[in-house]
Amino acid sequence: MGKYEKLLDLILRGTSDANVSFDDLCQLLKRLGFEERVRGSHHIFRKEQIEEKINLQKDGSKAKIYQVRQVRTVILKYGMGETK
Repeated sequence: MGKYEKLLDLILRGTSDANVSFDDLCQLLKRLGFEERVRGSHHIFRKEQIEEKINLQKDGSKAKIYQVRQVRTVILKYGMGETK
């Protein structure tokens, strides 16, 4: 299991939302096909067929807890968390 598969599993389990690296979360979203746009401190992720936009900001080197929860909700809603 690779780094991003482990991160995806960690996010989907929801047991360690406070320990998700901001940079790793951004890379995971890019690997899931999201396009990133940066405006100041906001990293905005969009993807075709996904109506929600994901807006992330750093909290030190970590992602904010509520934003990790939002990412999990989008991944589950659109079935992007299936591993092969």
